[in-house]
Amino acid sequence: MSIERDLLTEMIAVLPGVDDAGLELTTSGGLPSAFPVSELATAAVSAAALAAARYAAAPRPGAPDAGVHNADPPRVTVDRALASGWFGTTLEPIGWELPSVWDPIAGDYTTRDGWIRLHTNAPHHRAAALAVLGAASAKDAVAAAVAEWDGQELEDAVVVAGGCAAVMHSREEWMTSAQGIAVSNEPLIAWEKLDASRGSAAHHLLSSEVPSSASSTRPLAGIRVVDLTRVLSGPIATRFLALLGADVLRVDPPGWEEGVIPDVALGKRTTRLDLTHTTDSDTLSELVSTADVMVHGYRPGALAALGFGTEELQRIRPGLIEITLDAYGWSGPLAGRRGFDSLVQMSTGIAHAGMTRAGAERPVPLPAQALDHATGYLLAAATLSALASRRETSHGQLARLSLARTAHLLLARADEGDHSPFPDRGDDRFAPAVEETSWGAARRLRAPFDIAGVTVEASPARALGLDDPVWR
Repeated sequence: MSIERDLLTEMIAVLPGVDDAGLELTTSGGLPSAFPVSELATAAVSAAALAAARYAAAPRPGAPDAGVHNADPPRVTVDRALASGWFGTTLEPIGWELPSVWDPIAGDYTTRDGWIRLHTNAPHHRAAALAVLGAASAKDAVAAAVAEWDGQELEDAVVVAGGCAAVMHSREEWMTSAQGIAVSNEPLIAWEKLDASRGSAAHHLLSSEVPSSASSTRPLAGIRVVDLTRVLSGPIATRFLALLGADVLRVDPPGWEEGVIPDVALGKRTTRLDLTHTTDSDTLSELVSTADVMVHGYRPGALAALGFGTEELQRIRPGLIEITLDAYGWSGPLAGRRGFDSLVQMSTGIAHAGMTRAGAERPVPLPAQALDHATGYLLAAATLSALASRRETSHGQLARLSLARTAHLLLARADEGDHSPFPDRGDDRFAPAVEETSWGAARRLRAPFDIAGVTVEASPARALGLDDPVWR
């Protein structure tokens, strides 16, 4: 079995009702790495596309084709080169430049006993790191201050201060650590069926479940998705749902910005709410009351503290599907720790393995934020699987995923994969139409998947906070 098929088998094993019948994979080659990143990209995109095909083929209760049972989902084709491309930047600006995705202070630094990575993209994370170090906000000043610390002591101090940091460990150190052992025992997707009585009672109230605009060509038309995610997995998941027609409303706090927005805001509307204010909290409750899905990346307990824990969400919207992720897993001593893809790569030994394989003197990460991207497509696949299940059972479901658990897919396959160059496809790799984004015109890569009979398209990417907090 090929590596991508092997990875896909692990993924669809936790996606009820999804199989790889009718899947065709095209092109060969792969991104250079100590791990099979292109195979992971192909498998993750395939899992989401297969889940979408299953949902598109299923009979829709109350719809004109309700009595028609399609025995076989439509054919799915996934392009390995394009899947790898969508694990990076999908836009090529025309006459403008993409904003930087990294804060100037973010990066890898040498401590007295090894390497540490500081993640400072969010202003409050940068402030926490600088406060611990007692350093000015300049790269050389931070480097000098970091050099005076032992790595683990600095990581712990930054985390306690509310920041984000990770010491570089080897795979062996991670896999034998308490957190590595805990994560290895977690499922790739942890499912929880939500209250049956509330879900059943509310099933007929889910008006958007069978929207008049839904069809097999736009299977998620009319499905409402509340997107409470930030960089990067969640926005990737909701971008995939938007490509299939979902009404995705991204909700951000006032003042929040991200450099990746031109890439991940495709197909979404964007609004701002401060959930610490009663009026805005009430507005979110109104949105949730007629939503189908909520996707969020809040740390355990954080959303509940704002009045939107799982039980409360089910009271507001019985049958709601809740999809959530974290960085370091849902059990073990680091459960709920703040984290990002680049930090998890350091903690789990991925960056160390890259350094060792390359004979380099500093950490070598994956050639893409592959943990974020792969987890994002798995979040989308989980959403589609849950939507299909709700059609049949009336139940809402909760799905939990983590970057660290996704990392284990790669950790078991070091030094594997096809890393030969992809064929040069020139401009053919871009969609034919120019996308008029909020930042200017751009070309976007073609979608990496095709589902027979399904139209894959979305409105241009838009800046944050442009829309009223209402559904279409």
